Amino acid sequence: MNAVEVRGLSRSFEGRAVLSDVSFTVRHGEVFGYLGPNGAGKTTTIRILLGLLAPDAGVVRVLGRDLAVDDAARARVGVLFENNGLSDRMSAAANLAYYAGLYGVPDPAERIDDLLTLVGLTDRRDDLVGTFSTGMKRRLGIARAILHRPEVVFLDEPTSGLDPGAQRMVRDLILDLSRREEMTVFLNSHHLDEVQRISTSVAILAGGRIRAFDSLENLTGASDRPTVTVTLADPDDRVRACETIAGLAFVAGCDPGGSTLLHCTLADPGATPDLIAALVGAGIRIEEVRRSSRSLEEIYLEALRSAEGGGA
Repeated sequence: MNAVEVRGLSRSFEGRAVLSDVSFTVRHGEVFGYLGPNGAGKTTTIRILLGLLAPDAGVVRVLGRDLAVDDAARARVGVLFENNGLSDRMSAAANLAYYAGLYGVPDPAERIDDLLTLVGLTDRRDDLVGTFSTGMKRRLGIARAILHRPEVVFLDEPTSGLDPGAQRMVRDLILDLSRREEMTVFLNSHHLDEVQRISTSVAILAGGRIRAFDSLENLTGASDRPTVTVTLADPDDRVRACETIAGLAFVAGCDPGGSTLLHCTLADPGATPDLIAALVGAGIRIEEVRRSSRSLEEIYLEALRSAEGGGA
């Protein structure tokens, strides 16, 4: 069973389709990046998953349950929207204590101490939240969202409005949630660098539809069958290089890309040194060997162009 399942989800507002036949899954324990421009429908998706909005069509499940009707399942989920849900007139510790009471957290004092350490706010535990910076409030908001040890936590634009230093602290914190707290993290964001640094899989939403969905490794080409681009020093060596490569069992395929370029797909991700050794051993001079991959930014912009062009 996946942590999150979305199948054929559609939702309109006042006759305007916001989500159209959206489908994706999130595995247990991963950091899932849900990417899209502002207004793409990312927050609407989360609200439907949480049972706060009803879909027009489709099925959504979190931990195999429909949160709109399952109170017990809702207790296993945490969420942080743009509003951190904190009182400026209470201290950091008092804010967490208040929510610990609502959630019925056992041993709340110990849990609060652990979380303040996790988010780096131990020395500010007794200070009023109204005196905190935006980044500090965001970190405390994450602590609030995971106070009751949820199995899945939804983070809606957690680094929005933060300076680069605060963004990095929040990114590191999200990784800690996945590893140390063993939580599934559903990260809703339009910050490409943030998602590429910490996510294991990504879905890109544009024009109301999913334009790309896969592991980050597969999307960017950093998979178990990488492509290596070989630049030959002499174009006259091209035919001989192709013949040499054709006899290598660890090369799954090779396509020419010009008079001196060869794009080789490796069956073994660790075979790049063997490829170089085989070519040099055949007397072929190499100018450059580069492992090819696409950035998440390229994939994202391609998805937006597809949406703008009316692609289905």
